[in-house]
Order: sequence, then C-alpha cells, then structure tokens
Amino acid sequence: MRCWLIVNSFVNSGKFLEIYELIREQAVKRKMEMEIKRTEDLMCDVLSDFRDFDLPPFAIFWDKDILLARRLEEAGVRLFNPASAIEACDNKALTYLYLKKANIPFPKTFFSPKAFPGTGINSLSFLDAVEKSLDYPIVIKEDYGSFGFQVHLAKDRKEAEKIISDIGCRPFLLQEFIEESSGRDVRVNVVGEKVVCSMLRYNPSDFRSNITNGGSKKSYEVDEAQEALSVAASKCLGLDFCGVDVLFSKNGPLICEVNSNPHFKSSLECTGVNMAESVLDHIVSFQR
Repeated sequence: MRCWLIVNSFVNSGKFLEIYELIREQAVKRKMEMEIKRTEDLMCDVLSDFRDFDLPPFAIFWDKDILLARRLEEAGVRLFNPASAIEACDNKALTYLYLKKANIPFPKTFFSPKAFPGTGINSLSFLDAVEKSLDYPIVIKEDYGSFGFQVHLAKDRKEAEKIISDIGCRPFLLQEFIEESSGRDVRVNVVGEKVVCSMLRYNPSDFRSNITNGGSKKSYEVDEAQEALSVAASKCLGLDFCGVDVLFSKNGPLICEVNSNPHFKSSLECTGVNMAESVLDHIVSFQR
C-alpha cells in the first residue's frame, strides 16, 4: 500500500517530528510505502489538479491546510482525516455548531460579532448580552489556536475588555467557566468509534490543563458517560481519529474541544498506548 503522510512545512519542532516518526514506524510495520510530504512539496497551479504528481490512493493529513486537503480530495485521494472534519475541529465555533446539531453537551457559548481589519472592535455593547447569561469569570477563547495559548479567563468586565482589545479583529468565543473542571480535564483519544486510551490532565496553578502550559498528566479510565460522549463527538464531526477534551461538570461531562491531529506523544508517555498503531490499523481496514 502506497500512501503519503502530509505535514506542515513550517512546523519543525522536535515534538512534532517525533509524532511523524511514530506514524511512519507503524506504516513500515504494516508494509506500507509511506512518503512524508510537506505542504510546500505539493505546490501546483489550481487548474492542474495535481496531474504532474503520482498521487497515492490515500494520505494521512497531519495538518490544517483546508484548501490543500480539499484539492487532494477532489483529485481522488482519500484523506484521514477528511478535509471537512479537519475544518470543523480547527474552527472552534464550527465545532460547537456541529455538536449542537448532534445534541452533544458543551458549555454555554457566545460567538463574537465579526470584525474587520481597519475597523476593529469599536463597540463592546455585545458584552451586555453575554453578561445577562454568564457570570464572571468568563472564558474567552480565540476560534483558532492550539495548546491553550489562545485561551483566557476574564475575572470581570474590565479584564474582558482588555482581552478582547488584545485579540483585535480575530474571531473568538465567550464561554461559561466550568469551575468544577478548573485546571483539569480528560484527553480521550478516539480511533474509528472506539476509545483507545485516555489521560487526566491537571494544573493546580492554571485554569487550563494543557501539558504544554505546564500541566501534568496521569492515566485515567473513562466512565461510560465520558466514553459515549467522546465517541459521539468524533462521529458527529466525521473524524477517523481525534483527541477529545472532556470537562467535568456537576451535570455530567461536557465537550471542551476536539482535535483532528492530536499530539499523542503525551498520552503514549502516560498510558503506554501508541495511538499511531490504532490509526494505522483503522486505515488498513479501509484498504481491504
């Protein structure tokens, strides 16, 4: 079986290279002929439809370049994950729209009004509507972001205004703060429609639990509700594999985010389960 692993041209840090190698190793074990392609390696005129490339029947798309993903699908390449699923995860606002349609619970959420460069946000009256529904502190989260870097906690109106001013015209969410899950959540890795491993992430010094932000981790066995919720979220977004971040709440588990290309090295270190094995097995099952 011949395939590509498509990765971002400009993300070259060691922790990403480790993920690529873990995937490649599993492909080799299954006698796959895998070639790693950077997104810039696939530059071509839009009208050419990749006719100068020897396209493989399928590819693991470990990036968020939606336009490239769509073009490859139109050229007949089966992507794991599909372009539509990657797009739905990359834009957190879109994620919540998909979850809402499937009746999957998540925190109360408001979308920011659209702002344009040059005009910016010159009125904050929309916060009045938010404050009628949500009490401070309020989570303010940019629609696009990774590792918790674009997630903020506003303790009052003044802090909210400052955060929004710093974000500028980039789209963002205003979200209910789930106090009982402050500094902790569960990362659930799903492949196909099955949970392959999970870990508890926690940080007593920050409301965000992300490992990159200084959080810690330990192996965790999901309960039936967390498992069902994670699989349902993956399914409704059309994903082959993903990492689902699940919050604790007094009313049951809630979805925080869904990641189409999860950094599973942390869960491997924590649980001993190599998610790449399940991902490659899932892909092989499609080729039979």
